[in-house]
Amino acid sequence: MPYECVERTHVGCRRKLNEDAVLSAPDQRLWAVADGMGGHEAGDVASALVVEHLASCDQPDLLDRVSAVGRVLQDANHSLRNMGGERTIGATVVVLAADDQGFACLWAGDSRAYCLRRGQLRQLTRDHSLVQELVDVGALSPDEAAGHPNANVIRRAVGAADRLDLDLINGEVAEGDVFLLASDGLTRLVQDSELAELLAADDLEDAAERMLQTTLDRGAPDNVSLVLVRRIASSD
Repeated sequence: MPYECVERTHVGCRRKLNEDAVLSAPDQRLWAVADGMGGHEAGDVASALVVEHLASCDQPDLLDRVSAVGRVLQDANHSLRNMGGERTIGATVVVLAADDQGFACLWAGDSRAYCLRRGQLRQLTRDHSLVQELVDVGALSPDEAAGHPNANVIRRAVGAADRLDLDLINGEVAEGDVFLLASDGLTRLVQDSELAELLAADDLEDAAERMLQTTLDRGAPDNVSLVLVRRIASSD
């Protein structure tokens, strides 16, 4: 397989229930993190349902797989809307699909995807959140957004509206690329510069463990989930 991957999910230091769920399916070249919406009911049910739906996307062709991801997330959205009734049962999600040459990332909410290439870290996703909207119009600086009291207000999520609006980014994959999928329990506590340093490690297991431990050392007020995926260099 041209990819190696590791994953971690942890309840954190303050929560009693882990409402995150992860998918790591290297045979399908598909990975995801889903984060049950805080402050709502059955967030763990929502994230588990999202991941369960995604696990059915086993199409060998990347374009077909991306189309399937979109369809099953719409199905999951419909199921959660029916399940919730007058309540909101939802989860943010970020999905990575790949083949030997390219990748596609789909997302809704503030679970993020990054790519480290030749030492440079790039955030692939853009948060669907109130504070990101305020940053976009110049009302907040990125530093102010990080500690804003409304940082948890999400604009999109699976189950939050009758129609799910997903964003998509795709591109080429280079040997040695490292992708990170993460819930906000990680990205609110670990700076991009720290992420870049950790992702540069030769050992993905060590990188994942150090990321998780960093959040725990800093109090981990939320659940923490991450998936690391690296494009293996050719032996030719």
